[in-house]
Amino acid sequence: MEGIIAIWQRDLTKFFRDRARLLGSFSMPILFLLIFGGGLSGTMETMMSGGFGEESSGFNYVEFVFPGIVAMTLLMTAIFSAMSVIEDKNYGYMKEILVSPISRVSIAVGKMLGAATVSTIQGVILFLLIPFLGLSYSIISLIQVIPFMFLLGAALSGVGLLFASMIKSTQGFQLIVQIIVMPMIFLSGALFPVSNMPGWLDVIVKLNPVTYGVDVMKKIMIDVDSLSQTVQETMGLHITVFGRTVSVFEEILFILAFAVVFVAIATISFKRAHA
Repeated sequence: MEGIIAIWQRDLTKFFRDRARLLGSFSMPILFLLIFGGGLSGTMETMMSGGFGEESSGFNYVEFVFPGIVAMTLLMTAIFSAMSVIEDKNYGYMKEILVSPISRVSIAVGKMLGAATVSTIQGVILFLLIPFLGLSYSIISLIQVIPFMFLLGAALSGVGLLFASMIKSTQGFQLIVQIIVMPMIFLSGALFPVSNMPGWLDVIVKLNPVTYGVDVMKKIMIDVDSLSQTVQETMGLHITVFGRTVSVFEEILFILAFAVVFVAIATISFKRAHA
């Protein structure tokens, strides 16, 4: 347990000392927020009001897209935090801890907790933009969503840790992860509805853990009940699997199961890679 805490604390210390990483990680989420939130909000709201009239009253596209931007921050931070495993190998730090009494399972779990914590912190920092965007999320909903953000960050860090255990260079890691991250973002409902996708894309959407993460965050942060049923369906706020609507509880269970499975696989891969 002490080994897990030590590695966890080390990753947090590195994060707070690296200001460039802290500021740079916000560049893409803020860029997407400006493009999709600021640029498309008028278009989306006009389309909704033109198509549904009074049924679309109260719909705010920026309010809809903000939880997706936060989830995107969690995704990118959690996965890219695993790159520190490769850096530790290259600088020799990994050899030092591998010869220590700390088990390799503890190393992997410590890295996972560090990535989940860092991603959650960065997601919470984005909450500071809420007043400037004119949004009206309740304090209670923001507090309620934080534990789930940590769970989602832990689940996604397992993906990053798995690739970091198999790839030897940071350049290779960045290339492979970028190929994975972008589809996970665009096929999650973070930026636009994914309810009317072609069959083969719909399968990917339903297997994507970020899809359920974004949906849970929207349902916690947004007053979904205040929106008409038509708007909820149009904006993809009801995920169906085999014709059945998935509940928030089931979505959380899926994320939890995904976290356990991928962290376990990543841990096994980590042990084999450094055996």
